[in-house]
Amino acid sequence: MTPPHPASGRPMTRPLAVLPSWARPVVAPAVLVLVLLAASPLLSSYWVLALTAVTIYSVVALGLGLLVGRVGLVSLGQIAVLALGAWVAARLTFATSLPFEVILLITGMITMVLGTLVGLPALRLSGLYLALITLMLAGAITVVLTNTNFPNGGPGFLGHQELFTGDPPVRRPDIAITDEAYFRYAVVVAALMFALVWWHVRSRPGRAWAAIRQSEPAALAAGVNITTYKLWAWALASFVTGVAGGLLAGSVSKLYTYQFPTIDSILLLAVVLMGGIYSLWGAVVAGALMKLLPALLKYWGAPADLLLILFGVGVLQVLLTAPGGLAQQFPRDMARLGRLLVGLTRRRAPGGEAP
Repeated sequence: MTPPHPASGRPMTRPLAVLPSWARPVVAPAVLVLVLLAASPLLSSYWVLALTAVTIYSVVALGLGLLVGRVGLVSLGQIAVLALGAWVAARLTFATSLPFEVILLITGMITMVLGTLVGLPALRLSGLYLALITLMLAGAITVVLTNTNFPNGGPGFLGHQELFTGDPPVRRPDIAITDEAYFRYAVVVAALMFALVWWHVRSRPGRAWAAIRQSEPAALAAGVNITTYKLWAWALASFVTGVAGGLLAGSVSKLYTYQFPTIDSILLLAVVLMGGIYSLWGAVVAGALMKLLPALLKYWGAPADLLLILFGVGVLQVLLTAPGGLAQQFPRDMARLGRLLVGLTRRRAPGGEAP
């Protein structure tokens, strides 16, 4: 039986429900292979960089979707956690000669600790209060980064050196020096992060998070350690966001504070809601809304303010008609369209029967 929707209580439409049962397990691998083999050779450098940003922000949206959709924790500080991950990764690339994969792992672990500290208010607060606290913490982190700036390869912890010597770029992995190769590298790392979160959601932590989201008193009565599993969720979300920060550092090559405005934390929550907080596919949709849609508007010469209008309309539409976001609404609408077309075909057939 299809499980009920966590928000509305109605049966929940799965994103791949319109496909035959035998085809659903191969969709994700097929999409991954298509992206790796076909996307980058056919696109210009502009679109390769845009898709790399989509891939990275899909991982960021994955972390926020885990908190909001699976546990019920509203965070407005994930962009600040992303900035911390980028800062740590950049400093490690300048200060060490470690392989990029090891740097990503260390960055994720360090950011996991820092992000969990940011998430400590979640043990006592929830809803709007937690959102406000995390937003203020994100603003505070942005102020600190503005005054310290990102490391630019110099000595010491902050890595400052005279700007006239030129800011060295953040080191990329040896197998992904070009933009096309780095895009494929980012897709593989993102797929691993999605697999990690999927494994958590399908195992014991996922069941505990679902119980906490439904009712904390009931989860406590059932023996769920609420403190442990809340911190677990925050640590996992911070880990994947830190890895995304490391990927972002390698993608843009040079980091600046203005790349992480506090308002992006609010926009990230908006696109996560529009994409779908109850599905991992929603994170991919959110990444596309966050980075691909602005790239399209810029390419078409549309005004930048149009993006905020579209996001506002999108969030309103999700709140009113589609709590599951586009990841669930689109397959449902496609299923309805398919039934409509089948009905029209049958009515046009002789005798009112299907041909």
